[in-house]
Amino acid sequence: MDVTVGVIGLGNVGSGTLEILAENGARIREKLGFPLRVKAICSRNVARKKAPAFPDAVTRTTDWREVVRDPEIDIIVELVGGTATAGHIIEEALRNRKSVVTANKELMAIRGAELWAMASENGVNLAMEASVAGGIPIHTILREGIAGDRVCELYGVLNGTSNFILTEIEKSNAKFESVLAEAQQLGYAEADPSADVDGLDARSKLAILAALAFGERLTPADIYTEGIRRILPVDFEYAHQLKHTIRLLCLARQSDDGLLLSVRPSLIPQSAILAQVQGAYNAVWIRGAYGEDTFYYGRGAGPKPTGVAVVSDLMRVAREIRHGSPDRVSPFAHERLGEYKPLPIPTQALPYFLRFRVEDKAGIIATLATILAKHQIGIDAVLQLPREDWRDLPFVITTEPAKEQAIRDALVEIREADFLVEAPLAMPMERGF
Repeated sequence: MDVTVGVIGLGNVGSGTLEILAENGARIREKLGFPLRVKAICSRNVARKKAPAFPDAVTRTTDWREVVRDPEIDIIVELVGGTATAGHIIEEALRNRKSVVTANKELMAIRGAELWAMASENGVNLAMEASVAGGIPIHTILREGIAGDRVCELYGVLNGTSNFILTEIEKSNAKFESVLAEAQQLGYAEADPSADVDGLDARSKLAILAALAFGERLTPADIYTEGIRRILPVDFEYAHQLKHTIRLLCLARQSDDGLLLSVRPSLIPQSAILAQVQGAYNAVWIRGAYGEDTFYYGRGAGPKPTGVAVVSDLMRVAREIRHGSPDRVSPFAHERLGEYKPLPIPTQALPYFLRFRVEDKAGIIATLATILAKHQIGIDAVLQLPREDWRDLPFVITTEPAKEQAIRDALVEIREADFLVEAPLAMPMERGF
């Protein structure tokens, strides 16, 4: 007896999923011992969508309710995205006692624990491997592969668009705007790139991974987030002087005081393995109390890498349907998630990279040193590469480890200076590598 599937949403990931199910169907059947059969596909413009040929008849519809309420469909695949319609689809599917596979990072970050509880109450499953890091099976790793460890730290490069932009700025010395335009032309960035370049996409992914790693119910709004719009080629020049590079770093660090979470551009040593992550790839580095360091790398997006994650979830859920599973494992790797608020980001203490653009005048360094000292911030180094334009002179001050609150307070005072061309840029220099 086969297990039947209804796919709702035929964008890039939906199309990639259907292609894998069609082309790899025989191998999937060999692995499962029974076939996965696509019974229905749904999209607002399904008539214009090109779908692969399947051996059995496939219903095409524009009404997702028709798919969700079909008594012959066992698993619903939600690939619509967003939080409104997708939320209704998943809720209705679970009420109809159908398991759900989703790639929806935003919805799972906000309502994942609630929807899992609903799935559990109805005796069905909710699987979401494809919601983070595309082709990297990071959910399975945290939920099963290293479940016996206690995660202490997690570092991630989780947004391929931002990583492509940063590594292209680093390689070509081009400005953010021109590299963003290239990313849009190549299909890495949307026409409105805000979710990627402002860190919002990575924030949702980190909320999910932090719940898996630490067992705490977190929402994206709990996570301190900065984007990459202000990064200039000169920032990489100075970072290289310090034997560092810059990445949009997702961080979750457990300490005796609590859990620290952030998504922000940060300096990491060029010797660190995360520094080697180039282009649109993703990576996650996990440090455990017992197993120590493990590293996971692969394509973070794309129809086929993400489609592989969707199909793998389908296979796992289909096995449960066929063979039964009295003890379902939560997709969040914990029986219950705690209610938790992370530590305020200003409490962290790290060295900082402070980049200034100034109109060159006498006494600038002395003024900055005075203000930093007032806030008990020690200067580690002052870096100034040769520049001809004295009206827009960039230079960098690196600090000794300092509380971020002190850095923020000092920068508020510094912003009043009449020699600044723009507000200073502050980035932490991560030491955990």
